[in-house]
Amino acid sequence: MTDLVPGPDTPQGPLQRLLEQNLGHVLAAPEALRDSPRIAPEKVAWSAPLPRPHKIIGAPANYRAHVAEMNNPNTIAEWGLFLKAASSVIGPDELVRLPYSDVRTDQEAELGVVIGRRARNVSREEALDHVFGYTCVLDITIRSTEDRSTRKSFDTFTPIGPFVVTRDEVGDPDDLELRCWVNDESRQHSRTSLMIYSVPRLIEYASSVMTLMPGDVIATGTPEGVGPLADGDRIAMEVEKVGRLEVGVTADGALPYVSRLGRGTN
Repeated sequence: MTDLVPGPDTPQGPLQRLLEQNLGHVLAAPEALRDSPRIAPEKVAWSAPLPRPHKIIGAPANYRAHVAEMNNPNTIAEWGLFLKAASSVIGPDELVRLPYSDVRTDQEAELGVVIGRRARNVSREEALDHVFGYTCVLDITIRSTEDRSTRKSFDTFTPIGPFVVTRDEVGDPDDLELRCWVNDESRQHSRTSLMIYSVPRLIEYASSVMTLMPGDVIATGTPEGVGPLADGDRIAMEVEKVGRLEVGVTADGALPYVSRLGRGTN
């Protein structure tokens, strides 16, 4: 695929170029791919398919069972959306780095929606026409007092991948099984049909606030079952029809929370 996407290599990667140049038709043209070199999937070292998206948009408290376990009555309707730093993205088999040695940091498994074309004030009925595909997203979260965009934007806190599955391959994004394990222990098991805001509603809402651009990623929220991570853990998540994402966890270099920069008035 890479050779079919013109342009220089950039930190944003070839898939971003394909989306920005509106070359999605290449995926539907078998003759364009027939003579391309092929590599067996098991011989590929997968990296994040969108290593530096323009925006990562998060949907907090978008499953009622997760709202209940967090012991806060507010949902996405009250919280709105939040943004994560693009520099927090890592790919499969990389390491989530815990910044603090004494503050709980959780895994949150989510369906990721990849925007395929510019969207502004898009209606719910037309929302999926602006989707390129879907991927797995882990929204790593520190349980502290800072704003979400701080607690969720540390480097390595947004594993994405291992690939983006195009919209036509997935069908209805609001009826997919989602599962997550830590060290082979099942932690999260739900369906996207239980989301408070569906995928079309999320796109409608987000595009009423900000222009969605090709390659933007919407993390659609996590179900119940979030839990603490520790040094040496292995996280795996699966979304039906989308794939399986696995990453490790390290506490190497973690510091006490009280030593963090930005605290207090000094």
